[in-house]
Amino acid sequence: MFLIDTHAHLFLEQFDDDRDQTVQNAIDNGVKKIFLPDIDSSTTALVLEMAKKYPDICFPMIGLHPTSVKENFKDELKHVEYMLEKEKYYGIGETGIDLYWDKTFLKEQIEVFRFQINLAKKTALPLIIHARESFDEIFSIIDELNDDTLKGIFHSFTGNKAQARKILSYKGFKIGIGGIVTFKNSKLPEVVKEIGLEHLVLETDSPYLAPTPKRGKRNESAYLLFIAEKIAEIYNVDLQTVANITTKNAEVLFGL
Repeated sequence: MFLIDTHAHLFLEQFDDDRDQTVQNAIDNGVKKIFLPDIDSSTTALVLEMAKKYPDICFPMIGLHPTSVKENFKDELKHVEYMLEKEKYYGIGETGIDLYWDKTFLKEQIEVFRFQINLAKKTALPLIIHARESFDEIFSIIDELNDDTLKGIFHSFTGNKAQARKILSYKGFKIGIGGIVTFKNSKLPEVVKEIGLEHLVLETDSPYLAPTPKRGKRNESAYLLFIAEKIAEIYNVDLQTVANITTKNAEVLFGL
């Protein structure tokens, strides 16, 4: 079994007491590669520290999360540009627009998102998109800036069938499916069934959104197995098929 967790924040303080064990748990459950999306300049060193400690397992990304967009956003973007010149990264993000927590900096979030789209195009790295109550705003911007060089993931997708179809119209993008697909009253399985396995990558978004049967607990990359099992159930295929296809999707996207 070879699974890839395309989105996990294992560098956060929730893992300070057992980070090594968490990585080992992932490996023991077939999760052989883990992608670490940056949040802002306060987490960059933590991401790199993990990636350097586990160079064959953990892969760093660099970006400015929409909920970290404040008055100092231009300094944060300069930091992202500087780090891209200094270190090897595998993606830009996570970025996007979040209208759930706070709309105060919406104008700045849009500017930051546009900037990071252009960075992704310039560096030929995948863009990791956080979309929370903001699909319309994000689609409008991508419609304007999309071209043959732009690729990425709509991470932790929770949208409807129409929104999924819109994402698939952007040929370079995959849809990231996490623990929500396992929740009892989730509508996501119906949407996933129509997408097609060739368009999916798997993720945990650890330490958040732990899948059933671990819901309510701290999430970790090892629990990707529960998500993969649910995907296999939705498509009525074996687990190995899910692993093979989603792993290949991630490898091609990230250029491994």
